[in-house]
Amino acid sequence: MPAIVRRTSPVLMESRREILHAVSWQVRSSIWSPPTDGYETNESYVVRVEIAGMREEDFEIAIDNNVLMISGSRPDFPGRRAYHQMEIRFGKFSTAIGLPGPVDVDHARAEYKDGFLTISLPKAKPNQIKVE
Repeated sequence: MPAIVRRTSPVLMESRREILHAVSWQVRSSIWSPPTDGYETNESYVVRVEIAGMREEDFEIAIDNNVLMISGSRPDFPGRRAYHQMEIRFGKFSTAIGLPGPVDVDHARAEYKDGFLTISLPKAKPNQIKVE
């Protein structure tokens, strides 16, 4: 099974980044989305979020209808400054990623290390899937 769910070309990724950056400045949205990767292994779905300057307790993680939602707030440094370039976002953030299949939420793990939040969601076994 491939380790990467979706591979994005560098040109497409840069275009996406430029569009999102332009839109976020024009709309003045107070909520931003950090870079997020989603992939699967034989046993789990893994979501990795690049978000430096946080603590584990600063994140809110929820699953609803096979969508993993991650949110929180990254604090800004106190004091006034005159920016010459500003690319590091602060304040409230949110990201969501659709999960390709059912997961065993009771055995999910989240770890924050070296600026990355990594969430491992074991795939549900057939006898764990609830039918409603």
